[in-house]
Amino acid sequence: MTKEEMVQLLKDYHWMINSVKVIREGMNEVSEGMTARYGLEAAMPKASGGRPSDPIYREFNRRERRLKKVYEYERKIQLVQERIPLITEDREIEVLHWLLEGKSLRWIGRHMQVSDRQIGRIKDAIIDKMLQMSHMPHMS
Repeated sequence: MTKEEMVQLLKDYHWMINSVKVIREGMNEVSEGMTARYGLEAAMPKASGGRPSDPIYREFNRRERRLKKVYEYERKIQLVQERIPLITEDREIEVLHWLLEGKSLRWIGRHMQVSDRQIGRIKDAIIDKMLQMSHMPHMS
């Protein structure tokens, strides 16, 4: 994993968590009806005709693709969460917390009463520590 990829993961973490939560809630509301029609029935012989023109079938496929995206987000979220224990210094823990909440460097700097440049340096130290885990043998 590159430094740029880790920076992007930290930047995207907040919205990915929110998206996973909302998507899962939405999937639970609709899945019962669609599973009955397209889950088990999908394995049964089909009459000739254009099932792909069925709007419910197309909606099912759209949601299936969305679910695959959720799994991708969850994998990325897990990459960050596995690395959180590597951050042990108080200032770094605080900065990481606010980064994961989606706050800007400027906001964090005002909150902690230090310059946003100092927050940037702390963020860089966090990223360096998180990247070290990528080089450990068990993480390959």
